[in-house]
Amino acid sequence: NSRLQYIAGLFKGSLSFIDAPKPEALKAYTKQVYANTPFTSKKTLLADGVAGNPIPRKAGEKSPIKHVFYIIKENRTYDQVLGDMPEGNGDTSLCIFGKKVTPNQHALAKDFVLLDNFYVDAEVSADGHNWSMAAYATDIVEKTWPTSYGNRGGSTSFEGGRVVTYPKDGFIWDYCKRAGITYRSYGEFGEFDKAHLKSLKGHMGPHSPGFDMDVTDQVRADAWEHDFDSLMAIHAVPQFNTLRISNDHTSGQKKGKISPIAAVADNDLAVGRIIAHLSESPIWKESVVFILEDDAQNGPDHVDAHRSPAFIVGPYVKRNAVVHTMYTTSGFLRTMELILGLPPMSQYDAAAMPLYECFTSKADVTP
Repeated sequence: NSRLQYIAGLFKGSLSFIDAPKPEALKAYTKQVYANTPFTSKKTLLADGVAGNPIPRKAGEKSPIKHVFYIIKENRTYDQVLGDMPEGNGDTSLCIFGKKVTPNQHALAKDFVLLDNFYVDAEVSADGHNWSMAAYATDIVEKTWPTSYGNRGGSTSFEGGRVVTYPKDGFIWDYCKRAGITYRSYGEFGEFDKAHLKSLKGHMGPHSPGFDMDVTDQVRADAWEHDFDSLMAIHAVPQFNTLRISNDHTSGQKKGKISPIAAVADNDLAVGRIIAHLSESPIWKESVVFILEDDAQNGPDHVDAHRSPAFIVGPYVKRNAVVHTMYTTSGFLRTMELILGLPPMSQYDAAAMPLYECFTSKADVTP
């Protein structure tokens, strides 16, 4: 029932009793598991793709794209936002934040690429921000968020708040630091100039709040714009930029809060403002913007509870295209990594399909 699709409520418990296999059988089972997965060690070095694309196939190859902007939003399904677009596979009966509420995101999907087969890798925000920044959520995150969300104990401090939750080799900012890639975060894994990770200390937008539904996304857009202009003036815009634009989370019908429609409209306006400002800047010709939700927990979708709106914007992104290919959070990250010259962070982004089909070698710098 697509109207009863809260992700955490879809999990079913099970218990299996399996005889321990003999070593020879276990070896064969392991070999079969590897054969059944899309991951191979070769993919960590060379991604599936085509020559002549602005997205390289391996780390170290040059890309005409020099600046990556990564916007993380909150909790929407595809049908909730883009279900009214006839070009895509949508269900209009589930579209509550359609074109009248989100005109900018609809324009981006129309003018650039409409992705109607994109899925987040996460279930909820606790693992969602980890998947969005590491292509992985550790065992402790996956095992403790259900008890936390179910009010049975545990912490929700999953955004860099506890070292025990970190992936072995860190998050994407750690990879940037090791590779000498410049980076900055605006409200993701920290707030204002307070960083939750060592690798983010000195790399936070000082006026950008973290998650706070009492702060409008216009404040977040203002903070980013001011910081961006300051860095632009000294030719110091980082190669990798993460932006939290999160009011599409909404506060539901809580007393004293703005309505869900107002919150989503606020979010849409902020996204539009950021794209407009960036597209009129001197670095637009060598920039790309990736936009996704950290998870899709807060609404129904007629295809799958993980299907979510996602956008790619930039001169090297195709125009007026509809792409039905299946993509994931990890595929978005793999695409960013290839642009920046970074290795995959896990077997998930190594195996994921990069978004080659969404790009073109001929740039269109129209704002």
